[in-house]
Amino acid sequence: MAKVVAGMTISLDGFVEDASGGVAALYPDFEAMHDYPSLQESIARTGAVIMGRRTFGMGDSEWYDENYEYQGPIFIVTHQPPVPPPRAGGKITLTFVTDGIESAVAQAKAAAGDKDVTVVGGANTIQQLLRAGLVDELEMDVMPVLLGSGLRFFDHLEGAGVTLEKIFVRESGIRTHLRFRVVK
Repeated sequence: MAKVVAGMTISLDGFVEDASGGVAALYPDFEAMHDYPSLQESIARTGAVIMGRRTFGMGDSEWYDENYEYQGPIFIVTHQPPVPPPRAGGKITLTFVTDGIESAVAQAKAAAGDKDVTVVGGANTIQQLLRAGLVDELEMDVMPVLLGSGLRFFDHLEGAGVTLEKIFVRESGIRTHLRFRVVK
């Protein structure tokens, strides 16, 4: 059965974007990171992707067809799907899920089969999953930068009571990759 693996790149002080909504400081190695073992392993393990509408909107929707590293079904959690829906082709299918995070996970697990469901963001989507107890593993790439303010990765988890068990730590370039099992 598919595992749900959620993760993002964060600053050392826990932010996933700066105060103006920018992420450039977290991805100075954007091109090089595609060759890092952690990302290559994640791509190989992934059968479906979940992301929030805002994360999906950070890129040109037609760019995903040939350029997105996770080629396969993508489930976008949103209140309102775009009209008209963006074009998708090749190995990528886009499904806009409007009936909640649990539905997105159920659909993504069915599509992933024995592979992982990888959640690539945003912070709100991952926070919803953690509060609902739907994350099996948590991954973070920590960048050696202090943003000081912005959007925190681990806000809004009151009452979630999440306990983590370290699986591994790996360095790739300037990133430190952390992977944890969520203890249920």
